[in-house]
Amino acid sequence: MKRMFLTLAALLVAVPAFALVPINQEKHINDTLVQGLVADTITDNCPTMKPRKFKGLTELLKLRDYALSQGYSRDEIKAFIESPAEKARGREIAASLLKKRGAVPGKTEAYCAIGVEEIAKGSLVGQLLRNTQ
Repeated sequence: MKRMFLTLAALLVAVPAFALVPINQEKHINDTLVQGLVADTITDNCPTMKPRKFKGLTELLKLRDYALSQGYSRDEIKAFIESPAEKARGREIAASLLKKRGAVPGKTEAYCAIGVEEIAKGSLVGQLLRNTQ
């Protein structure tokens, strides 16, 4: 029995501690935030697309809960969400994704078309938008 305990203890010591990737590199968190920024950019550039604010808040709370469940602290989450550098990085990624689909500043119809497509697909971007047309 003592030998089994010592073997188990040795295994536990040998296993590296669970290390979180930096929050700004966690795929699910970043992908979800970028989708929110895509939706936000569409509403900023298409007059017929409005944000579904309650849905957006609900998704942010779900994402916060996910991050907490992964082991990130409230302080880490808050610092990441409020970081001007991270916001700028996310906006650049969103702009790049939209540009690949033909939406660039000044092309209102492209932003609107993408919004309509996303709503039709039922994607997270689409769920965050409301078409007033």
